Amino acid sequence: MNRTPAFDTVTLPQSNWSVPDHMVLHCKNTSDITVLLATSYSLETVLGILGNTCLIGIVARQKATATNVLLTNLIVSELAMCIFCLPFTVTTVLLNYWVFGEAMCKVTAFIQCASVTVSVLSLVLIAMERHQLILNPTGWRPGLSEAYQGVAAMWTFASLLSLPFVTNSTLRTGIFKWYSGVVDSYADKSICTCPWSSEKDRLTYTTALLLLQYCAPLAVILACYLRIYLRLRKREGLFEKSKPGCQTVPLKRVNLLLASMVAAFAACWLPLHVFNAIEDWNYKLIPSCLHDVIFSLCHLTGMASVCVNPILYGFLNKNFKKEVKDLIVSCHHRSSEQEYEHLPLPTMQTETSKDSLRLSGQQAPV
Repeated sequence: MNRTPAFDTVTLPQSNWSVPDHMVLHCKNTSDITVLLATSYSLETVLGILGNTCLIGIVARQKATATNVLLTNLIVSELAMCIFCLPFTVTTVLLNYWVFGEAMCKVTAFIQCASVTVSVLSLVLIAMERHQLILNPTGWRPGLSEAYQGVAAMWTFASLLSLPFVTNSTLRTGIFKWYSGVVDSYADKSICTCPWSSEKDRLTYTTALLLLQYCAPLAVILACYLRIYLRLRKREGLFEKSKPGCQTVPLKRVNLLLASMVAAFAACWLPLHVFNAIEDWNYKLIPSCLHDVIFSLCHLTGMASVCVNPILYGFLNKNFKKEVKDLIVSCHHRSSEQEYEHLPLPTMQTETSKDSLRLSGQQAPV
């Protein structure tokens, strides 16, 4: 879940409009940090939009498959994050107040939560699809209709989960006059916040977001890729026997890639979820003056997924690199000799899947 920083000097608790005495204080100048954060947000926005736009352009040139549909859905959700999370956050970081009106306060909060949820669920379904492909290559695989149904279900679930941001998000005008040390020019400015009438409801909802947007997806992704790793390790000897004299699949690279996918998801989103959990359960642990700086750093780390995922799920795919090369040098389009050449899987996993299919036709599944 994304939370936009209110302002650098003080922080308003989300549960109510009261202002604790310990929050009324003077803070050191953080203009240098603010410029650094704004620059980082801007760079992340540009890289995220360029990377995902380039990737979706390449995927659109490929054959329509269930994996392509899921990957496209991931890209769309991350583009939504780039458009509705990063620009609004960087503007608020620079100005320290909200300038986009109450309607956008509600809309951006809703889209931010929904797009993050869809992105996470897309990663889960991609991991599950790869799990089925590697462990049971001749068995059932989701078709296009199932993929579209999964996409519709994801957006429906994410929209329902994000509804509280529409009903609760609001502008608070004139809140700056409550604090000492705030210049007069800020007196009539507004902040976008999401208060709750019940502390119990707020904690229940934020805990549910933690479980549904991080803990449960991470467990599923980790389980899928761990089983893939164990199966590939088990089949290593079979690959060597079935292809004498040929270069075997470099399982170390496969394992590194699988580990990178899990680590990227866990590392990108952990800081923000830890920060949100501390703020929800005991916000006094976070120094008021450093609140927005810490939040911004955690938020930047989470949003880094919009730059990392295109690399892991697209740029490391040999087919993607071939498409890019064909576009640059204006060469002929790549041939479609095998169905798997159209799967936007990382190179090592694609090759492993092919070998799994060949082996399955020669002997009983391992």
